Amino acid sequence: MSIVVFDIETRNTFQEKGTNNPADLDISIVGVYDSATDTYTSYAEEEFKDMWPIFEHARTIVGFNSEHFDLPLLDKYYHGDLYQIKHVDILKEIHSQFGRRMKLDQLAEGTLGIKKSGHGLEAIKWWREGAIDKIRNYCLDDVKITKEIFDYAKANNVLKFKEGGRVMDIKLDTKHWDKVEDAGMTASLPF
Repeated sequence: MSIVVFDIETRNTFQEKGTNNPADLDISIVGVYDSATDTYTSYAEEEFKDMWPIFEHARTIVGFNSEHFDLPLLDKYYHGDLYQIKHVDILKEIHSQFGRRMKLDQLAEGTLGIKKSGHGLEAIKWWREGAIDKIRNYCLDDVKITKEIFDYAKANNVLKFKEGGRVMDIKLDTKHWDKVEDAGMTASLPF
């Protein structure tokens, strides 16, 4: 059983759809890190059949703002229930333990000393331009940052964020992140 870190880019915005429900948006690319193979891969919608087994064999899935955004959106494409897999949303953990939300870029800069390679609105623009490789690269960059932040937090029980020129600590209790749970996941693969 592996740990899967994931991120999603969309084809459209909430404003265009006239909703604030993530499940009403459309996915352009899903980026995935699979600890079982130590690989990063991206998937367009027509490739999801190759992605589902990775999620189905995960003991834990990890994202950033994924409980509110990525998971509801991805679950609408899946024939099972992705909510049955243990899930760690790093932003939710920060909010519950530190009392506020922040951007992935703030954590990347404070904890890792790097900046994100773009932002979600650029990915939508690239989708419209047919620049799928740019979306894949950007999405996988975010997956790499999320994975490194996850690993750092587990090893140190702290993350750092940059704000107003200062680097500050976020103390985290990550013991439950590794706790194995029997989720009772059912496979979507045909037999």
